Amino acid sequence: MEQKLRRDRFMGENLRILREKHDISQEKLCAELQRRGCDIGRSTYAKYEAGELNIKISVLIELKKIYSCSYDDFFYGLD
Repeated sequence: MEQKLRRDRFMGENLRILREKHDISQEKLCAELQRRGCDIGRSTYAKYEAGELNIKISVLIELKKIYSCSYDDFFYGLD
């Protein structure tokens, strides 16, 4: 039986801020993530930013590399 995680907090706003800070569209970001081995489409990424879907750790790791940021930037304000 598959168990789903309940969302209690989401980092979507932080994901959007980081993406906009780097002046990149969702489409271009997803193309870069795909180039790095993350099988993700724009509609899935949009759900991450909207807080409708929990982000995969593998995507988070690649975003950290793309943005040259710390993990704290993803979790800012969630404490």
